[in-house]
Amino acid sequence: MRIYFTFEPRPDLREPLLAEFPQVDFIFESGITNEELQQADVLVTYGEDLTTESIQQATKLKWIFVASAGIEKMPAQAIMERGILVSNVRGIHKTPMAESMLAHVLAIKRALPWMYEQQKKSEWSKKAKQTELRDSTALILGPGAIGSEVGRLLQAFGVKTIGCNRSGNEASNMDKMISFGQLKETLPSADIVISVLPKTQETTHLLNEEHFIAMKSSAIFMNFGRGNLVDEKVLIQAIEAGEIGHAVLDVFEEEPLSSNNPLWALPNVIVSPHVSSHSSRYVERSLEIFKPSLTKWLKGERDLENVMELSRGY
Repeated sequence: MRIYFTFEPRPDLREPLLAEFPQVDFIFESGITNEELQQADVLVTYGEDLTTESIQQATKLKWIFVASAGIEKMPAQAIMERGILVSNVRGIHKTPMAESMLAHVLAIKRALPWMYEQQKKSEWSKKAKQTELRDSTALILGPGAIGSEVGRLLQAFGVKTIGCNRSGNEASNMDKMISFGQLKETLPSADIVISVLPKTQETTHLLNEEHFIAMKSSAIFMNFGRGNLVDEKVLIQAIEAGEIGHAVLDVFEEEPLSSNNPLWALPNVIVSPHVSSHSSRYVERSLEIFKPSLTKWLKGERDLENVMELSRGY
């Protein structure tokens, strides 16, 4: 069996993998070539390097392991037509992303950006507008692995958590659950609105002008899911109109964000260049999911962890 990695894990991660699976022929490259694709039985990739043409070249390919949670940049139709199984690393982002979200919330609540600016100007001032996180209410859109983890951390700070998904079915670390249909009526009670929703037809522009009008003027709006959640013009208008207090954005409709985009210069906006999931342990955690799945695959089993339904987008 030939397994083709289109990225190179560190030696301390690669060597144990080789030792654990001596029967497998591993190929590690920084990038993707048609020559290797044509020989690969299994492909390990971040997903963004695949095209319809490359899938057509990979005539032996039976399984794609995606070291990422999103698949929107993958040629889903071509993969489905070939019947290739796809699994991913859903869940490994929860620690770094939840820590990133909590860091931004605490920074805003305790006026850290303001303090950093004062330090740059060498100005001693005690006029910081500091508030407390305790007794706040957080509305979390998409309380899956990541949303539930940030919910757990927020609850430890005395925050009430409300989860929101398609069905309104129960989720971990949520004090209350609502469905998408109850979103507008719930927004006025939220001090913090956090989205970690995937990109699907249903989530595209899920939030509109009426939703931002319904939010508290002091609300912190955070998008850490996908940029399709809200039309960027609608978001900019809401910020400029003072319909929300702060926006923390890790994802955007078009990435990278152009240098002349108004979001860079808007007050009370934090632009995070889609890095909230980054961690020195990212590949390590990816391999912790890949190895048990590879063991199953070699035994002929196909009930792997995190098998994706490409037709649904996740």
